[in-house]
Amino acid sequence: MDEGLSVEFQGYSCLITINRPEQMNALNFPTLKELQKLINDLRFNTSLRTVIITGAGTKAFSAGADLKERAGLTHIQVKEFLGTIRSTLTAIENLQVPVIAAINGLALGGGAELALACDIRIASETATIGLTEVSLGIIPGAGGTQRLTRLVGKGVAKEIIFTGRKLNAHEAFELGLVNKLVSSVSATVAAQEMAALINNNAPIAVQQAKFAINHGSEVDLETGLNIEAKAYEICLPTKDRLEGLAAFKEKRKPQYRGE
Repeated sequence: MDEGLSVEFQGYSCLITINRPEQMNALNFPTLKELQKLINDLRFNTSLRTVIITGAGTKAFSAGADLKERAGLTHIQVKEFLGTIRSTLTAIENLQVPVIAAINGLALGGGAELALACDIRIASETATIGLTEVSLGIIPGAGGTQRLTRLVGKGVAKEIIFTGRKLNAHEAFELGLVNKLVSSVSATVAAQEMAALINNNAPIAVQQAKFAINHGSEVDLETGLNIEAKAYEICLPTKDRLEGLAAFKEKRKPQYRGE
């Protein structure tokens, strides 16, 4: 693979590291295209249960788009970049398994939008998060205006985006932008610990829970309940459901196989 990403499979998890520490893990075109291909490949990995995304080093998760590269792009190339990052982040959001962002430093612009596309965000206490695009004469263009609003509410999202200010980790946590703060361990270690908890559960059930939440949370309640019911029905004929019942009866840890 290109040096823009480092990929490591750890049991049921895949750890994706944006590997451009000298550039604050900024997302240039090659790295973004590599990420897009990887996410597409992971869709067909039947043994996968969780994904973790982080940045190399201790300074940055991702500082967003590579502005040095951006300065040399044509108008058409910029539009292609935006289309690529939008589709890639949507693919991350819709990946069948939970995706955890381990925010180990700066997460700005497109880097913050990448974190927002993940299901769960764990941040180190030294992390900084900001949608700073208006300071560059643009707006968040990879889903930031939509995902942030759905996460923290319209008023708070407007304040963060209109001012372009950077939030420290504690502010982000208080606003609900971050699920968990860690100090004594790295964000990646904490993400791996959470992934392990998720991996212990029935993978089909976790996937269907994610589907029900993603597709049911922005519709009316009746439609959402119908989506939940359909997702529940998919779990009923699985071997994992029977294994869960048997393990409970026998007072042992279930051995789920995703079947």
